[in-house]
Amino acid sequence: MMLRSEKTMPDRNALATQAMTASIAARTKAGLDLVNPICIYALCKAHKVQVRFNNINMEGMYQRGAPSRIHLSARRPLPRRAFNCAHELGHHVFGHGSSIDELREDAKENPWEDPKEFLADNFAGFVLMPTLGMRQAFAKRGWKPDSATPLQLFQIACEFGVGYTTLITHLSQSLNMLSRPRATALKKQKPSAIRAALLGALSAEPLIIVDSAWSTSVIDVEVGMSILLPADCEPDNEAITYIKDLPEGRLFEAQQPGIVRVIQPVTGWAVFVRIARKQYVGLADFRHLEEDTDE
Repeated sequence: MMLRSEKTMPDRNALATQAMTASIAARTKAGLDLVNPICIYALCKAHKVQVRFNNINMEGMYQRGAPSRIHLSARRPLPRRAFNCAHELGHHVFGHGSSIDELREDAKENPWEDPKEFLADNFAGFVLMPTLGMRQAFAKRGWKPDSATPLQLFQIACEFGVGYTTLITHLSQSLNMLSRPRATALKKQKPSAIRAALLGALSAEPLIIVDSAWSTSVIDVEVGMSILLPADCEPDNEAITYIKDLPEGRLFEAQQPGIVRVIQPVTGWAVFVRIARKQYVGLADFRHLEEDTDE
């Protein structure tokens, strides 16, 4: 088992290209396209890597074996868990040995000097936010990355299951779709302030924004999260409850683990909301079940 170490850094552009190529191969091997958002836990399962959430204060751990395992902290926000999982899957894809990633505020803002960590971080960015997917996400909404508002970028971050700052860093540093000065300015806007401006009040609970351009048929949340859905949407059970209507849509709150179908009756637009227990501990496969069926 190794912790991160400082090593001589080879050409970063070559490593980034290697990471992007590996991310495409990983998606293709799992039968996924190169455009739409993915469930990183399903991708790990397709690569026969077991994922478990633990009540430990760390970022992630990759354990090579039969099967290989990824351990994630349940204390991290959902987007960060997803990125950390993709990072650890990167270690698996590149054949790295077992490793522990300790605490970090944002790996994308503090690039590792270790080539293995740089590869894993870039793999995570490309597998969660593929180039074609980023272009399509802005184009279908009529937005452009360099002129998008903080709220619009937050909305696209929600769609791809990543953090607001992580999205901006990827657009700027990996895809060159956002200028460095614009990225710096956007990062001064905090997600809590974006939520407060939208909801009309400060809220400690995470918010996910879903519009009718949402690319997949599922939304992943956990109990307590707020969900802003298109106007007039109706759930088919009480796993989520109506809070209020806003100019931007209808606000719900996730109440209990499970799966609920939501439909907009007038248009027929529909999506499944999968709800995990708050800070769920156990195997990723069971995170949406109401009862603890952990091993």
